[in-house]
Amino acid sequence: MSDALWYISPLWIGWGLDLLLGDPSWLPHPVVGFGRMIAFGEKHLNKGRYRMLKGGLLAISLIAATFAATWGLLHFLGTLDSLGAIGFLGSVIPLLLSSLIIFFCLAGTTLIREVRAVFKAVDRSTDEGRAQVARIVGRDTSELTPQEIRTAALETLAENLSDGVTAPLFWLAVGGVPGMLTYKMVNTLDSMIGYRTVRYKDFGCVAARIDDVANYIPARLTALLMVLAAGRPSLLKFVWRNGRKHASPNSGYPEAALAGILDCRFGGPHHYFGELIDKPYIGDNPRPLTTADMQKAVRINRLVESLTILLITTLYFIIFSNFFNF
Repeated sequence: MSDALWYISPLWIGWGLDLLLGDPSWLPHPVVGFGRMIAFGEKHLNKGRYRMLKGGLLAISLIAATFAATWGLLHFLGTLDSLGAIGFLGSVIPLLLSSLIIFFCLAGTTLIREVRAVFKAVDRSTDEGRAQVARIVGRDTSELTPQEIRTAALETLAENLSDGVTAPLFWLAVGGVPGMLTYKMVNTLDSMIGYRTVRYKDFGCVAARIDDVANYIPARLTALLMVLAAGRPSLLKFVWRNGRKHASPNSGYPEAALAGILDCRFGGPHHYFGELIDKPYIGDNPRPLTTADMQKAVRINRLVESLTILLITTLYFIIFSNFFNF
C-alpha cells in the first residue's frame, strides 16, 4: 500500500498545486526554458537548405534530451536515497521534485482563468477582448468580432483541455514523470514551429507530426470524457463526424465535443502570421455565445480533469495490487 501511495502522492500534490496556484508569474517555469531553446535553434537553423532535416534533428534532440535529463535526475536521486547518502531528504526530494514537475505540466487552472478573463474583457469592449484573447491563441486577433473572440476562447479551452491536462496525465501514466515532461517539450515544439506557414511548413514538419502522434489517443480520450461528463454519450457520433473535419488530426475531437455540448459552431477561416488559413466549420449552429456557455464549458473541463485524475489513481492501485502485492 505504501508503495502505491508513494507513486500516487506526487500526482495529487501536483494537481492540488495547480488548482490552488495555476501558473504563478513569479515562479520560473520549465516551458519558458523549452521555448528559449526552441527559439534559439529555430533562429540558427531555420534558413538555407535542408530545413526539414534540421528542424527534425532539433525536435528529436530536444525531446530525447528532456526525457534523458529528467529520468537521469530522478534515477540519480533514487540511487542516493537507496544508499542513504542524503538521509531523510533522500526520500523527500524525489517526491517533491516529481510533484513540482507534475504541477508545472498541468495547465487546467491557468487556462480556465484566461478564458474567463476573455469573456469579461469582451463584455467591456471589443478591443479589450481582442487583446485578452491574443494571450491564448496564435491567430491574428486584430479584426475579430465579439462572437469570434468568444468562439476562439472556447475553441482554445477545448483543445487545451487535451493538450494541457489530459495528454500530460496520459503520458504520466505511460512514461512516469519523465514521460509527462517530455510531452510538454513535444507540445511546446508544436506550438512554436508546428505551423503550415511559409516560414515553418518545412522546419516544423517533424515536430508537428510527433505532436500528432503524442496527442492521438489523449485527444479522443478527452472528447469521450467530455461527452460522458456532460451526460451526453449520444454525441459520440457527432464528435466522430465533426472531429475529422479539423485540419489537425487531433484538435477537432475535443472541439467537436464542446461544439456538440453547447450546440454551437467552431472553426472557419483565420489569419496566422499574416496568412489566411481556411479551417472547416465544426458544428452547425452559428448562434451567439454567452458567458453561460463559457461557465458550462468550464464545468465540463473541471469534471474531465477530475475523471482523468481518478482514472490514473485507480490504474496505479490496480498495477500495485496485481504486480507488487501491496
